[in-house]
Amino acid sequence: MATNDVHMQDPSEGDQTEPEPLMEAVEENGDANMDAGNDVHAPITETVDPAAEKQAEEEDSMEGSHTWDIHNVTHNKDLKRFSEPFMIGGYPWRILVFPRGNRAGSAVLSAYLDCGESQTQPINWTRRASFKLSMVNQRDHTKTICKEAAHQFSAQANDWGFTAFANQQDIFAPNAGFLVNDTLRMNVVVRVERPEDLYYDSKKSTGYVGLKNQGATCYMNSLLQTLYNINYFRQAVYHMPTQEEEMPSTSIPLALQSTFYKLQFGDTSVSTKDLTKSFGWDTMEGFMQHDVQELNRVLCDNLEEKMKNTKVQGAISHLFEGHTVNFVECINVDYKSNRKESYMDLQLDVKGCKNVYDSFVKYTEVEMLDGQNQYKAEGHGLQDARKGVLFDDFPPVLQLQLKRFEYDFQRDMMVKINDRYEFPDELDLDVDDGKFLAPGADRSVRNLYKLHSVLVHSGGVHGGHYYAYIRPASKQWLKFDDEKVYKEPSKRALDEQFGGEDETPPPAPGFTSPTLKLTKYSNAYMLVYVRESSWKDIMLDVSQNDIAEHVRSRLKAEAEEKERRRKEKMEAHLYTIIKVARDEDFKNQIGTHQFFDLVDNDKVESFRVKKQTTLAEFKQMVAEKWGIAVEQQRFWMWATRQNRSVRPSTPLAPNSDENRVCDIREPAAGGFGRQGNQSEVRLYLEEGPQAKGLHTIERDELLLFFKLYDPHTQKLSFLGKCFAKKINTLPDLMPFLTKLAKFPEGIPLEVTEEIKFEPKVMIDKVDQRQTFHRAQLEHGDILVVQALPSPEEAKSLKYPLAKDYLDYVKWRITVHFKKLDNPKEEALSLELSSKDTYEEVSRRLAAALRPPLEDPLKLRFTQQNNYTQQPKPQAMRFPTQEQDLPDMLQHFGQTTDTLFYEVLDLPLPQLERLKTLKIAFHGEKAEEVAQHQLRLPKDSCIEHVLEELRKLLPADYASTPLRLLQIYWSKIYKVFDEKDDIEGINDQYWHLRAEAVPEDQLSVSEQDQLMHVYHFTCDQQSHVNNFGDPFLLRVTDTDTLADIRPRIQQKLGIADEEFAKWKFAAIASLRPPDYLNDDDSIASKFVKSTSTYSSGQDSIYLGLEHTDAHPHRHRHHNNRLSHYERPVKIYN
Repeated sequence: MATNDVHMQDPSEGDQTEPEPLMEAVEENGDANMDAGNDVHAPITETVDPAAEKQAEEEDSMEGSHTWDIHNVTHNKDLKRFSEPFMIGGYPWRILVFPRGNRAGSAVLSAYLDCGESQTQPINWTRRASFKLSMVNQRDHTKTICKEAAHQFSAQANDWGFTAFANQQDIFAPNAGFLVNDTLRMNVVVRVERPEDLYYDSKKSTGYVGLKNQGATCYMNSLLQTLYNINYFRQAVYHMPTQEEEMPSTSIPLALQSTFYKLQFGDTSVSTKDLTKSFGWDTMEGFMQHDVQELNRVLCDNLEEKMKNTKVQGAISHLFEGHTVNFVECINVDYKSNRKESYMDLQLDVKGCKNVYDSFVKYTEVEMLDGQNQYKAEGHGLQDARKGVLFDDFPPVLQLQLKRFEYDFQRDMMVKINDRYEFPDELDLDVDDGKFLAPGADRSVRNLYKLHSVLVHSGGVHGGHYYAYIRPASKQWLKFDDEKVYKEPSKRALDEQFGGEDETPPPAPGFTSPTLKLTKYSNAYMLVYVRESSWKDIMLDVSQNDIAEHVRSRLKAEAEEKERRRKEKMEAHLYTIIKVARDEDFKNQIGTHQFFDLVDNDKVESFRVKKQTTLAEFKQMVAEKWGIAVEQQRFWMWATRQNRSVRPSTPLAPNSDENRVCDIREPAAGGFGRQGNQSEVRLYLEEGPQAKGLHTIERDELLLFFKLYDPHTQKLSFLGKCFAKKINTLPDLMPFLTKLAKFPEGIPLEVTEEIKFEPKVMIDKVDQRQTFHRAQLEHGDILVVQALPSPEEAKSLKYPLAKDYLDYVKWRITVHFKKLDNPKEEALSLELSSKDTYEEVSRRLAAALRPPLEDPLKLRFTQQNNYTQQPKPQAMRFPTQEQDLPDMLQHFGQTTDTLFYEVLDLPLPQLERLKTLKIAFHGEKAEEVAQHQLRLPKDSCIEHVLEELRKLLPADYASTPLRLLQIYWSKIYKVFDEKDDIEGINDQYWHLRAEAVPEDQLSVSEQDQLMHVYHFTCDQQSHVNNFGDPFLLRVTDTDTLADIRPRIQQKLGIADEEFAKWKFAAIASLRPPDYLNDDDSIASKFVKSTSTYSSGQDSIYLGLEHTDAHPHRHRHHNNRLSHYERPVKIYN
């Protein structure tokens, strides 16, 4: 799954935020052709296949690189620049760059890979290649910008790449390192796929099949393949009890059983849509990439809970659970504390570690608790101590999560650690006489592990692609990359996934370009090791007998149905589909889901017959199907008229019985008919009465159809048909119609002709004086009959005439209203008209709510994103001009049928004239006391905010001066002036805090200052992490740390023993803490500032270093969640 904005260059198009092309393969339910045998997989040899190794090495010849120095960048005014052609994989290529973007006014640099000399290629040429484009940082190669893509190049799409490869300001900045001596350096690595790759069959090549990517589910696919190939895990999933009546889309165990079964016995890649539906995920989740480590924990926790009280209870723990011993050991007294904890996986540091062993050393590193950080030992007070963790035991399957993603507190962002990090094929955790083991560990268990899986992440912190290298049979490595599975040499699975730097491949023969060292953005992210002594028990044989009979039967039926559809598709050219409509279909459809014309031909009986079948043979098939004698059958062809209505138009002649069904051609009217080599034929079957037989159609006769409309019940139904003379008038039919409708004799009838319904309904009253010929009636025309209501009666009827009712049907639309704060709750569905205005929609919904909402203006709507089925970020504003329902349901040119709503506490027009602010009120200890939401006119100032807030506070604050602060990441960024306007305040980004102004801060002299005081922790690399609630402290020019310590302790209310452990430091941005001593002068350490801002890069604040008692992320940080911090949830 590529997350880059990859597409073919076009100077006329704008930036793209989605991958191009935006096409998805159509998937069917049932993704595998099942094998009736019990083999787990096609056998994989226990030794490395030399041919596979050789093939993998030969693939390198299809890969190469080229470096291009782009000179005279700023002075050359060409819109686009091409490199010289270069050969890779036997094909010519060029790099194409738009230094100023591929459209006027662009702020980005665009870069593409182009097929050189494409105009000289053969007709219909095509080649597929994956490539990595790099803008080389010529001063610091670690800052080189790289983007990867893959594309099927052709005459119609001969270049592919990135419209927004990089921001121009980042590239052209004087000291950025990209533009040196007015020269940019581009590098491309290209891997050309062999022609046979296009028809690659994973099952035949490896014995395994892949998983289909739903858009961004590669992370899930790599994890599922890893878990599936742990045979003990797969067997446990098979043994989970499921019910025959369950559906995979609602049962996680059944969906997982189905997925694993198809992986084991299927021949083609498997869909995961039922599985994600069983998680309770919607379409949006398929396009949202999550963290594979988090999904692993959430999925295993869910399965472990569902395995309770079954025969596989504890299977997850048996596989993955190990135990650590956390200890604290005093140095000077005889006191030791131990605490045993379990783990399902281990998170190992990558930064600062060369390999897995270094990470375990760091994991078990002993920390000294001394000085201000002494340990409080029960009965001994504060003591110097050693604190650490050792392993009591390791699990049979050891999952190691590598900490490739970390939060950089200095840069306030997530970063990916691409450092080189080695991991062995065999991992010995008994190394150095078991130095990682606790004293009480069972040392009779040999902790020697063999590498089973390597999950790889390719890309950066904002997205990328996951795939997995797995060794199911202990020798041959396989690469599971979504739908494809390949054999791979061990070097590619291990050494090439260490990360670090890599040299670009040598240039093609005859070309020269410098060799570059580039950061490798593809590296191991998760490792799975299996204990060697447990290998046979974990990798046991799993057969069909491990799967419940009802699951096998269901999946076998799915496979058979899929095979049937496949054969039908393969043989489609030999058959014709004949859809036959009868009067019975008219009766069933008209008035339910069919209101115009007579029938929906897609919902009638279909016959699949060979094209060489004669009409006589087909009539015999119909006779056997419905018991209608051949002589009682007459077929009519349907015609699509120029006005888009579809009616029976032409009867098949009696002498056509010997014609083949493939020769039947529907008549065309005005060029709208269905002609040519039809694979589908639509027919109407007229059935003759058994006693009389079929009516002989005269040249001056018409076949008319009748519908009945009842204005009292607002029901439309099929009434019947008859043959009428062209010279007849409507009065000639009145007795027949009265009897057919079972009306009393003499009742006045209204008869109208249904003419068309696109683009609007046209129903005209039939002139009783005209003959049917003069009225231009013909075969298949429809007359709508109703009893004519009196003028008084019509006033009480909603739709007194058929035209009124059909006009309503034409414009009606069912809209589903979902609560914005609970979108998973069942929607409220209302039948509305496309002509309804915003006000009418609000009124209808307000009346439908329970209890009804008296004021519809208190409703606020949010449109639905048609691609994700989620509410759009911004709610709809109250319309200033007329807005109708179709406008409300539009999303980027597509129409949805869902609106989200919320009930406000005041009318929406009034709310939109106000500014809403969320304010947290803090007490004397800087702690949060209450949350308040204020609404004020948008032209208000901070003074008005504080006045309104004071009304909500206890009476003690009636005369206390208040102030409002702007907080972010536990730092004070601004103290508002009372005259500041409120309209520009963004409380979604900033955290607003109000507090009483302490007495000693009401008047600050020139010798004093208000110092910013923040809480922080510090890691081993001296990275500062702020937390908690910051505050302001008044200090004088003569204050020392010893002077202000008691004031801080008193303000925060910290106990003596705890406060004694705290450290104090002067902290400047991007610098390590400067720790203070009691006699240090505050004025000498801190720059005095009268600014209400916490300045910027050079600001210095007083830091309080101590343990964060609440280490979870503070609430006002949540608006900056990184790409990999979106929580994974399984709802079922």
